[in-house]
Amino acid sequence: MPKAGPCLLKMREFCLSLPDTKETLTWGKPHFRVGDKIFAGFDDQAEGPQAGFKLEKAHARSILADARFARAPYAGQHGWVTMDLLGVADWEEVRALVLESYRLIAPKKALAQVGPFAKATKSRRPPRKGKRR
Repeated sequence: MPKAGPCLLKMREFCLSLPDTKETLTWGKPHFRVGDKIFAGFDDQAEGPQAGFKLEKAHARSILADARFARAPYAGQHGWVTMDLLGVADWEEVRALVLESYRLIAPKKALAQVGPFAKATKSRRPPRKGKRR
């Protein structure tokens, strides 16, 4: 694993505190998985540290108005964004983004262990077209 600077340590703290998570080295960078699925990533670019998350598509579109965020390469059309972590003023904002991403990726069994917040926000997702709930 790469040398752990303060931003990677925070990402590890947030991501690995969630049920059934692990850190893997994927594409040469630390990624955080729930089961076998990636829900967050970290990259220490020359420009500074960045984190990647999957967000609700509407949230991802709106958050791009903030200069700290960019559409993630390759997966941006699916709601993935990157965030510049250099000089983060509020790490609770990052924690909330990690949780949103986890909530979108995690299986129901893992989500049940997170608590009422994850369950309440999970139900806000609109039903998929053509599928019954």
